[in-house]
Amino acid sequence: MSTQATFDIQRIRADFPLLARTVHGKPLVYFDNANTSQKPQAVIEAVDRHYREHNANVSRAVHLLGEEATASYEGARDALARFIHAPSRNEVVLTSGTTQAANLVAYSFALPRLRAGDAILTTTMEHHANIVPWQLVAARAGATVKAAPIDERGELIVEKFVELLTPEVKLACVTHVSNVLGTVNPIRELARACRERGIPLFVDGSQAMPHRPVDVRALGCDFYALTGHKMLAPTGTGALWAKKEHLDAMPPFFGGGEMIREVRFSGTTFAEPPHRFEAGTPNIAGFAGVGAAIAYVEALGFDALRAHEHALLDHATAQLREIPGLRIFGEAGDKEPVISFLVEGAQATDLATLLDLEGVAVRSGHHCAHPLMQFYGVPATLRASLAFYNTHEEVDAFVAALLKVRRLLR
Repeated sequence: MSTQATFDIQRIRADFPLLARTVHGKPLVYFDNANTSQKPQAVIEAVDRHYREHNANVSRAVHLLGEEATASYEGARDALARFIHAPSRNEVVLTSGTTQAANLVAYSFALPRLRAGDAILTTTMEHHANIVPWQLVAARAGATVKAAPIDERGELIVEKFVELLTPEVKLACVTHVSNVLGTVNPIRELARACRERGIPLFVDGSQAMPHRPVDVRALGCDFYALTGHKMLAPTGTGALWAKKEHLDAMPPFFGGGEMIREVRFSGTTFAEPPHRFEAGTPNIAGFAGVGAAIAYVEALGFDALRAHEHALLDHATAQLREIPGLRIFGEAGDKEPVISFLVEGAQATDLATLLDLEGVAVRSGHHCAHPLMQFYGVPATLRASLAFYNTHEEVDAFVAALLKVRRLLR
């Protein structure tokens, strides 16, 4: 039986109100999921219900609304810990996303350990959020950031990564899935090499979490960061998982309310992790949506989700390869449903603008990955990123629109 027959795509699409939109008079084809995912009705309702029924601050009141808000917020931590198989809920720090998580590790973990001459290792395919924080703290300490190379297929050259794990490297940082290429990096293998050399490993999981189950214990990394809005949840949500021994040793990054035990002008004592790293009022309603998003994905099941997405990826890749002058960036053997490409004789932004007039939303630009663009010798690409609520018919509509606008630019 085909994936199409066993995956009730129309029932699923009915859960996502925005997918029913028209754009410029055309049915919307939303292929910008690596940028942000659409939200199911269950998530929208969870946020709405928080403000309508439970709106109060967390951990600050003994009245019923405060207790309800706190239960919802802490319930999201429980759901995330279960979702990524964290050994303890207290190893999950709730953040605004991967960017905040990376900065937390940079300033609270890496900076106190860096000395002049030390290094942080990352890779050529990283998002800026997994480059810039390390550069900032390295500059303060007199350390450097170096990048492991990739090959033309967009795969990390693992043996080069391992060779670069030299004694001066105090932290290694790698994406689980490239936001431009879709490449899936062999995290277990990289983590094993790091452990053998006593080097902690930070993993950017933003693009992995929407597409595959994640077990941080099995991966063997030290830190794992994720972003909620790419996995059906509201913007301004995310998390950092870190091993308990690291969190225990890390000083606070932000200071303010809720991350303290006692404040005196003679000195302050701080709360235990994870609350030590969660100063101020968080995105409480957003995390109500995180809990609903995780419940939605768990009910759907990753096996069905992944089978459908990879059928879409195969279908789209095969059709794009038939277009003369089209170059795909990222041909890794293991990849998620992201296709970056250029068409000879056409600017990426021009194509994206004309595709939008046909109702097709794709991303154009450098995708917050300047070093990767420099590696391929291009200023920008188009990126079509697919999700489980997309259809084969949408792929056909996208390819037809691309052929149409390509003719207009010739």
